[in-house]
Amino acid sequence: MDSVKSFKGYGKVDELEQQEFHRRTRKRIIIVVVSAIVLVSVIVAVVVGTVIHKRKGSSSSEDVVPVPELTPAASLKAVCSVTQYPSSCFSSISTLETGNTSDPEVLFKLSLQVAINELSKLVDYPATLIGKNNDTRVTEALKVCETVLDDALDRVNDSVSSMGVGEGGKLLSASKIDDMRTWLSTSMTDQETCLDALDELNSTLLEEVTTTMENSTEFVSNSLAIVTKILSLLSDSGIPIHRRLLSTESGFPSWLSAGDRRLLQNTNSTTVQEVTVAKDGSGDFTTIAAAVDKVPNKSKTRFVIYVKEGVYEENVVLDKSKWNVMMYGDGKDKTIVSGSKNFIDGTPTFHTATFAVAGKGFIAKDMKFINTAGAAKHQAVAFRSGSDMSVYYNCAFDAYQDTLYAHSNRQFYRDCDITGTIDFIFGNAAVVFQNCNIQPRQPLPNQFNTITAQGKKDPNQNTGISIQKCTLSPLDKNLTAQTYLGRPWKEYSTTVIMQSNIEAFLNPLGWKEWVSNVVPPRTIFYAEYQNSGPGSSVDQRVNWVGYKPSLSEDEAGKFTVESFIQGQEWLPDTSVRFDNSL
Repeated sequence: MDSVKSFKGYGKVDELEQQEFHRRTRKRIIIVVVSAIVLVSVIVAVVVGTVIHKRKGSSSSEDVVPVPELTPAASLKAVCSVTQYPSSCFSSISTLETGNTSDPEVLFKLSLQVAINELSKLVDYPATLIGKNNDTRVTEALKVCETVLDDALDRVNDSVSSMGVGEGGKLLSASKIDDMRTWLSTSMTDQETCLDALDELNSTLLEEVTTTMENSTEFVSNSLAIVTKILSLLSDSGIPIHRRLLSTESGFPSWLSAGDRRLLQNTNSTTVQEVTVAKDGSGDFTTIAAAVDKVPNKSKTRFVIYVKEGVYEENVVLDKSKWNVMMYGDGKDKTIVSGSKNFIDGTPTFHTATFAVAGKGFIAKDMKFINTAGAAKHQAVAFRSGSDMSVYYNCAFDAYQDTLYAHSNRQFYRDCDITGTIDFIFGNAAVVFQNCNIQPRQPLPNQFNTITAQGKKDPNQNTGISIQKCTLSPLDKNLTAQTYLGRPWKEYSTTVIMQSNIEAFLNPLGWKEWVSNVVPPRTIFYAEYQNSGPGSSVDQRVNWVGYKPSLSEDEAGKFTVESFIQGQEWLPDTSVRFDNSL
């Protein structure tokens, strides 16, 4: 169990699966190149025609440029052509009674309805399988499916609710499109997480569940492609949107309010808190879990929990109904949340987290989260986050394998310490780390270290790991294990290390393949930009097609707070320092 060969990652694919993916990828590229030339003019006609149609009410006849009017079927075919699954896109939408339209926005709404209908069928599916199952470990994996499939449905419903565009209303704004891309990306990640939980057990149920979920995964992917490739163009054409680059000396991505800024700025006892947790009984509660129970569901105002100094040995979960919670302690070496759940002892990776948060708008400050299971217990998560627009400031995350699970949605980490061994920063969030200390440690004998394992599954997901202006150094001065910046977990894995200091511990290759001696698919995006330190030289780096040893300023700029996690919308109103751009 201790060797590199015996190591099994979360949702790992085998070599034959990887080779089959290469074959399918090459075929898909050929098809896309040929069909794109034919279809692009039709797609543009759909978009431009819609924009002009929407402007007719306020334009004179001289202002209207005539374009060919497409039939509803041709419009739907054009819209569906941008998806990964055009056949299922066309057939599922065309069967709806309201599918007789040529408006891309309406077609997008219909694609969402198709996805909701399919996901609704799946919500009770895991419970049905649990009732037929006698294997405790498989039951636990199916409980993961219960959680994430319910969340997947919610995220698509969020996308429908966010549109709110009536007849003759404005076209979708860039910020709404960003939101929907995030939530649909999360819905896809949620569904993939269910399969991962079964895959890590080599469960015989995996094939059945994968087949049952085929329609839901394809339909959400179709909606994501439409909003990414069609509605973005529609928005840009219909309403010029100029993103304002924010320059602030103290802040966060702008999704946090002025009140949150004050909470993050004040570290003394004058900070107003709703409840206090203290092990010695001097607060409102003696456990964090008890305080979390008092958080009102879907609160639109900030609920603050102050956790006094101490080691809190408990597993804490803030589910998706716990919105806008801020939790702060007396320092990342003083307020510590400790757990030891792990995969070897029978807990799915997803549920091993000492602390897990799913409700949007979570803030953590001045706390440490650890999993004490140790290297021999393999996957053992210290902290899991699926909280959208969440912030982690001056916190520490300490474990071995799979320390920090940045599962989904938009996340920002500033001035944090992250320690681990294999894949110790992993997941499929859109996440930026700034000014953090990232510290690999000595793993088991014959194991290697990989700092990141990014799980992007679909090319239209707006997800990835961005590590900017951080310090990468070994926790143990006697670190002897071969250590890499990361390895691509899924087919479109995306990771960028930029403007960071990398010490001499790093293997000169820099990156490692997921399956030994199998070159990763060309669809990954791995890159480095303006790093420093003895480990930053790219002269001996891997020669993968999907790896870029250097980026242009414009390319690197796509992975900044402003561009990658739309930080200008939610961080500047806080006092947590951040760099909005390069």
